[in-house]
Amino acid sequence: MLFETTTFIGVDPAGGRKPFTYAALDGDRKLLALGDGEVEEVLAFLGGQRSAYVAVNAPSQTNKGLVKQEEVKRSLAPLHQPGRGAEMRLSEHVLREHGIVVASTPSRVDLAPTWVQMGFSFYQRLKAMGYTCYPEGSEATHQWMETHPHAIFCVLLGQTPLQKHSLEGRLQRQLILHEQGLGIQDPMDFFEEVTRHRLLKGSLPLENLYQAGELDALAAAFTAYTAAKHPNQISMVGTQEEGRIIIPVPELKQKY
Repeated sequence: MLFETTTFIGVDPAGGRKPFTYAALDGDRKLLALGDGEVEEVLAFLGGQRSAYVAVNAPSQTNKGLVKQEEVKRSLAPLHQPGRGAEMRLSEHVLREHGIVVASTPSRVDLAPTWVQMGFSFYQRLKAMGYTCYPEGSEATHQWMETHPHAIFCVLLGQTPLQKHSLEGRLQRQLILHEQGLGIQDPMDFFEEVTRHRLLKGSLPLENLYQAGELDALAAAFTAYTAAKHPNQISMVGTQEEGRIIIPVPELKQKY
């Protein structure tokens, strides 16, 4: 599918029934596409864009051991997890310092979970298609970046959100994104459809709610939009060597 202007796309490699979930927004944050599929389907969609910023919910690099280096270690706050402090990327350590709990990335690809390995491969395919690492300036029409959905929802909400797969967690995340101006269904409509009869019968209007993986992809798409349109409203956490995580706020709170 080819759109005439720049699209802002979020990709989640652990999103749902199929290996990849993706969402696309236009320059007004209106929803252009939301779906899932195999890697070739997603790459075909990305390859059809005249101009695109793509945010991926997966590590872009392995752990290079930066947290273990003494000069870096001295500048980091302890995480109070004996034996685990150094087994993560610098970006992950920084997020944990702020109370945003994210998984650590190993130093070898073969030690990573399947979805992380899928992410590594996906980045390589993006590069082969001509996508360059953000930020490359306005002259680069196709750019990719790494982000993290849990971190996105933490910073937009200002605290740790509810469990992502729960009904209340999905409602909360959809409301967060709706409040950011995304052209998606208003989750408050869910409550207008809930009646005593429907609740007793267990027939809830879930068609008004997105799945957890779709919400993660939408959050990534919003991050791509923010990075492209408002680069002064993002934080780049970590180093280029280990992969920087892009977060759609200009500054992190001390604790979430």
